[in-house]
Amino acid sequence: MAGQQPSRDGALERASRWSPFLKGLIERQPQIAETFVRDGADSALAAVSAPPDRPLGDRLRIERQQLALATALGDLAGELSLEQVTAALSDFADRALDACLAAAIAERHPDAAPTGMTILALGKLGSRELNYSSDVDLILLFDPETLPRRAREEAGEAAVRYGRRLIELMQARDEHGYVARVDMRLRPSPEVTPIALPVGAAISYYESSALPWERAAFIRARACAGGRALGERFLAEIRPFVWRRALDFGAIDEIRDISLRIRDHYAQGQGFGPGFDLKRGRGGIREAEFFTQVQQLVHGGRDPLLRAPATLDALAALAGQGRLDPAIAGGIGAAYRLLRTIEHRVQMIDDRQEHRLPVGDALEAVAGLGGYADADAMLAALSPHVELVGKAFDGLVSSEEVRLSGDPELLAQELGAMGWTDSVEVARRVADWRTGKARSLRSPAARGAFEAMLPALLPRIAAAPDPMRALNRFSDIVERLSSGVNFFRLLEARPALADMLALILAQAPALADQLARRPTLLDGLIDESSFAAPPDADALAARFADELAAGGLDQSLDRVRRLVGERRFALGVQLIAGHRDPLTIAKGYSDLAEAAVRVLAGKVEEEFAATHGRIAGGDLALVALGRFGGQALTDASDLDLIFLFDCPEGSRSDGARPLTGTDYYNRLASRIVAALSVPTAAGPLYEVDTRLRPQGEQGMLAVSLAAFEDYQRTEAWTWEHLALCRARALTGSVAFRARVRRAIEDVLRMSRDAARVRADAAEMRLQMARHKPPVGPLDVKLGPGGLIDLEFTVHVLQLTRGVGLDPRLELAIAALVESGLLDPLADPDLRLLSAFLVVMRLVAPGAVALAEPSRALVASLCGQADWDALVAALDEARARIATRWDKARNGT
Repeated sequence: MAGQQPSRDGALERASRWSPFLKGLIERQPQIAETFVRDGADSALAAVSAPPDRPLGDRLRIERQQLALATALGDLAGELSLEQVTAALSDFADRALDACLAAAIAERHPDAAPTGMTILALGKLGSRELNYSSDVDLILLFDPETLPRRAREEAGEAAVRYGRRLIELMQARDEHGYVARVDMRLRPSPEVTPIALPVGAAISYYESSALPWERAAFIRARACAGGRALGERFLAEIRPFVWRRALDFGAIDEIRDISLRIRDHYAQGQGFGPGFDLKRGRGGIREAEFFTQVQQLVHGGRDPLLRAPATLDALAALAGQGRLDPAIAGGIGAAYRLLRTIEHRVQMIDDRQEHRLPVGDALEAVAGLGGYADADAMLAALSPHVELVGKAFDGLVSSEEVRLSGDPELLAQELGAMGWTDSVEVARRVADWRTGKARSLRSPAARGAFEAMLPALLPRIAAAPDPMRALNRFSDIVERLSSGVNFFRLLEARPALADMLALILAQAPALADQLARRPTLLDGLIDESSFAAPPDADALAARFADELAAGGLDQSLDRVRRLVGERRFALGVQLIAGHRDPLTIAKGYSDLAEAAVRVLAGKVEEEFAATHGRIAGGDLALVALGRFGGQALTDASDLDLIFLFDCPEGSRSDGARPLTGTDYYNRLASRIVAALSVPTAAGPLYEVDTRLRPQGEQGMLAVSLAAFEDYQRTEAWTWEHLALCRARALTGSVAFRARVRRAIEDVLRMSRDAARVRADAAEMRLQMARHKPPVGPLDVKLGPGGLIDLEFTVHVLQLTRGVGLDPRLELAIAALVESGLLDPLADPDLRLLSAFLVVMRLVAPGAVALAEPSRALVASLCGQADWDALVAALDEARARIATRWDKARNGT
């Protein structure tokens, strides 16, 4: 502690020399100064205490004086960080508001608790960043049903009385100063509304009538005093208003416009130097806050971790979640810290709510108080930080808008300069959009956003491999959109997204169709985190479960469909943009489906149990087969599933409507299939195929594990054992899934007549070729030497040799190659054909041939130099696969 003494003495000396306000406090509250010098800032804060026998107002004003001195000395000595100072000031304001509201109510109702009235803090008190000499931004809400009031007194009248008395107690001044200035102007329509509002009316206002800028205000809102539970319920109700999953660039534009208007209004404080407005000037505190809040509004609707109220916390979260460059976040954070610190020093001089740097000798006093050699040294330290914030905020402000000409001839010339060969047809299309016939273009705001976006988007579409095809798909999106304002603003604000949209429109009709149905899917691509490696099934299931924790089944069905739609779309974009190889994307599709199956099955089971109870000792496993079991789905794959259960013989469920084990699990399985496959307002999820269950469509949907084993051993056809080679249990307890896995492996390892297996497999492949022929020469799944032939080869070897019993085809092939049963080129052949299949499902779904402009992209995504090289590689791989199949079915 002795080593701290010089800095404490220096802080005390600077305070006495440069600040008349602090000098007066040192004289009036000497015990705080003495405690600080002797024991440090923490002890000084702990010593803040007013005589208990004084009236409430006196006690609070004395405490505020003591706190002002303790925090100032701790700040000047470097013992308290900015966050510690602002937290101490904020916590005191909370305590004071609580005490004053309780006193206001107790004066009229001595025994009443303030549960029927809540105080919401916004601004810097809301984020616990209160200034050294700041007012407090408040909203007062009350519950008419629980607010204490006298007989025949209206709840609104009582609430206003309490509010006025609260403000009076907080703002009253005497020789000890004041507690805090109160600002009520952030409440809804402050010019016409009373100072206290019914909570129901406030909810209605924010859900229906609030202005966009009010969203940003509520980023920092919290219930700080009074009936906190009431305040927290209100904030929970309006959370969707604040944090919207679909981007609202109208709100963001308005926030930027507010700051620009502030710049204009305070123009005399813009130039950096003496007189500079630390709060409102260009590169000042407000611009650092607004820059951060815009990032939060853009990303926070999708990521709750970004909703931190405090600016420094929010910057750290944005950087930590990959939403903001860490260097930018760190730079703005450092600037904000220094700006706020110097602002505090300005306010310490005379305890005034001042944000400007003074001029002349007064500026030297601020520099001296802060420990700088002189004013020039302080300005030199501050200048680069102000410039950094100003440039960052400038980047949010749209540059001068460019519009396409309204004259048909000039428009055609402009389009020709963009690279459109058929500029007259494109000009006709633009003219048609401008009529406003499309629903998405009927409002003036939508047409304005559309016009602002077109000059950026049309050159990008013109550069696409097939620009007219891309333009036609964009027309489809424009026609199908119900409201286009945000979609068009997003494209204008994010040029990289316009590039991505052009690629989607030109090269990926499957993605373009998804986007036409849900334009908000584009929101998910606003930053590089969209192109991160796909999470595995466990991580996705945990994330989905968190998102669905509070909702019922109906909400969960819609929510999962939206989440899966967003993730599936992002995976497709990663693929066509070349950010991930096709096999990684196929695994990503599979993990996504698995997470959806696991989470929805759990939700369905919860609801089912609410009616029918549960079966003691019972368990249900959903088993994936086919490409789902092998973790190799495409964008268009359905899900092959069977249901296996186990329960004690004769058992019944324990609910209000009990069921036998067989009925219980069959009804539950049916509901799970419906949850996965029935379309909702959020669209479809997956097609589910359960025909691979015992007895096929004639059999029960769910069968016991014992019956399944018996069927597989005594009745199943060879093709059913072939299908079982890719079986994988997704749900059920760990122990039950292990039992299912052992049962399947036991069936696969059964002693068999190898010749019979080969003959049955050959017959089955022949029947498949007759009933489901390839759609063209590019059908690498069903065509000769395609993936089906390779799968048959692998499965025949698995059943006849008992080697490589893994549902993932690439792992099975690796084991077969190691055993000498397959040649080493089997794996690269699988990967090439699988990659081609995954890519084609997006680029040319259902196509017999591939359009010329897309061939280079497909070749590149499949790792080949050009289309001719890809076709040659495919032909060679298919020839090798056909040879392997001939050997496998003939036993050679």
